[in-house]
Amino acid sequence: MASPSVMPRKLWEHPNPDATNMAQFIRDVNKRRGLKLKTFQDLHQFSVNQRTDFWADLFELHPLIHTEKYTQVVDPNARMDSVPSWFSGVKLNFAENILYTADPKNPSVRTVTGKESDKIALTEVREGCTEIKHYTWKELRAKVGLLAQAMKAHGVGKGDRVALVASNSTDTLAVFLAVTTLGGIFSSSSTDMGSQGVLQRLTQIEPKWIFVDDWAVYNGKTIDLKPKMREIADGMLKSKAKGFQGLVSMPRFQERPADVGDVPKTMTLAAYLAKAGGNSELPFEQIDFKDPFLIVYSSGTTGVPKCIVHGCGPVLISSMKEGKLHLDSGPSMVNLQYTTTGWIMYLMSTMALQHGARSVLYDGSPFLPDLTTFVRLVGEQKVTDLGISPRYLQTLASASPPVIPKQVTDLSNLRRVSSTGMVLPESLFHWFYDSGFPPSVHLNNISGGTDVASSFAMGNLLTPLYAGGCQGPGLAMNLQVYDQTIEGGKGIKGKPLPIGEAGELVVTAAFPNQPVKFWGDASGQKYFDAYYARFDNVWTHGDFIFIHPKTGGVYFLGRADGVLNPSGVRFGSAEIYNVIETFFGDDIQDSICVGQRRPGDHDEAVMLFLLMKPGKKFSEALVKEVKQRIGKECSRRHVPKYVFETPEIPTTVNLKKVELPVKRIVSGEKVKPSGTLLNPQSLEYYYKFAKVEELIGGVKSKL
Repeated sequence: MASPSVMPRKLWEHPNPDATNMAQFIRDVNKRRGLKLKTFQDLHQFSVNQRTDFWADLFELHPLIHTEKYTQVVDPNARMDSVPSWFSGVKLNFAENILYTADPKNPSVRTVTGKESDKIALTEVREGCTEIKHYTWKELRAKVGLLAQAMKAHGVGKGDRVALVASNSTDTLAVFLAVTTLGGIFSSSSTDMGSQGVLQRLTQIEPKWIFVDDWAVYNGKTIDLKPKMREIADGMLKSKAKGFQGLVSMPRFQERPADVGDVPKTMTLAAYLAKAGGNSELPFEQIDFKDPFLIVYSSGTTGVPKCIVHGCGPVLISSMKEGKLHLDSGPSMVNLQYTTTGWIMYLMSTMALQHGARSVLYDGSPFLPDLTTFVRLVGEQKVTDLGISPRYLQTLASASPPVIPKQVTDLSNLRRVSSTGMVLPESLFHWFYDSGFPPSVHLNNISGGTDVASSFAMGNLLTPLYAGGCQGPGLAMNLQVYDQTIEGGKGIKGKPLPIGEAGELVVTAAFPNQPVKFWGDASGQKYFDAYYARFDNVWTHGDFIFIHPKTGGVYFLGRADGVLNPSGVRFGSAEIYNVIETFFGDDIQDSICVGQRRPGDHDEAVMLFLLMKPGKKFSEALVKEVKQRIGKECSRRHVPKYVFETPEIPTTVNLKKVELPVKRIVSGEKVKPSGTLLNPQSLEYYYKFAKVEELIGGVKSKL
């Protein structure tokens, strides 16, 4: 993990930054405003100090399809926790902006520029690359139109919720876009989520219709989803959800749709579409800029998931900022984001279409039939922008022998790899450029969240990339670091820390893509408590970070609620994970590090649990070596008091390890497993460590 006092290694820089969209935007802003901005840092300062000017310029230089004029960009004096409205008066439609492009001279007029009828919009790829289908923009628009007309005939309108439990496919995307053509609100979950986890979400938002795949294929297994359909239908009926009409079964295998005649309140997709009468006209309902179009969910690892509502215009303009300015997105881009429909990155995959990109939709394990298959797909489909997780890169790098993507396939079209979902260890930055990928590829490490449907920190094309962390803050994100030791509370002012010191990530000024609200939170108290209760009038995100004083990079050290604090020394779990992954990747498959502080404990003890690779043995010698290496790479105060072996590490269905339930369990609490956990039974193992003193000598450990 990089130190604020050390200049990290430079790994990449754009060969011609003056030719980028961001550089052109700087020139345009200078001309419009009479300014002399030159660098990314100049532009970022402009974007946070003159917020309304920045967003107005973006809105006009990279327009959305919309009608009506705005009365104001935003009230600059409004409190951040009032969730102020942006571009008041503007009307628009989400699906229209995905399926068409605004005329730059008259943004109320839609065009097919970059989205011409015969151009391929989607490439659908099933597990192992055994099934590959292409869809043109004309075919996609017709598919969405037919489904939208069917939904309209079945009573779906503005504000109605339509949910989906399905794979990453063209049919799934068509449901998303069809709902939003009508001004409805879409919400998706992945097929690997348990029925109770799905129902925890859907009984809160009360969808009118739920679209469900009839089969799932993952890791070489074909799974019948009819039992899940029954459980979902029964659960919705039992909950007496208002407005619920039924389920629609979508065929995973088009030639043999499942017979769902015995599933309550369920019809086939073909029967549902019949009500459209063959009409595929796209009915773009115009809604207010801030109106909801999407509901996503918190992880729910410690309780019922929060239903986070995102606004249509805010997500579209945020995507325009990140896509056009940060990433140079355009019609020549081919985007492949590995994701399920239950993760916010599914939205990011969809947003590539806004810029005219071809989106490759992959469903299934990226490791079948072997570790090279998905890599070959990147080359064969001439992917320019690949999105993956650090876990994927770690799997390639630690394979025996390692998988070297640039040796597996032709990556000459690849210009960027974006990584998110967990902290990207510094060792993987070095592996990426020293071994794995061509040196011309931009490694875009991003960190944001489901809560904002965008990034707080990400890459850009004007500054060099250094090893570790994220390249810099997102434009118009007034990101600061506050002292985490201050207790906080309503009305308490936070204390900004000097650059280089670690603390709590906060954003100190309103941004468009703050969530509209939490569904079902009539008073707004849950919303306030989630983001604004800690410090007065700033967004507190819950990440533990520092900003590098020499590079401006943003380094994520872990979740704030998982910060380790032995003897008053605060550090993030990511610092420990970085050591394990860098130096012990051959023996240790994964690890989880938490603090233990039980009632009566005078200090916190750090516990490190190691999941060994198959065939590798946990031993006293390994424990000693791990402790010595952590002490050398970090400090003696980072060394865990206890190191244990574990048979399993709890993760969400998106494979994020969940520290907080483990921390609470080893601290003596009883935790009810969430329906969003992939392996809830894994928590049981950790209860015995609440009485760790009784285990010493009885369990493999080292004090």
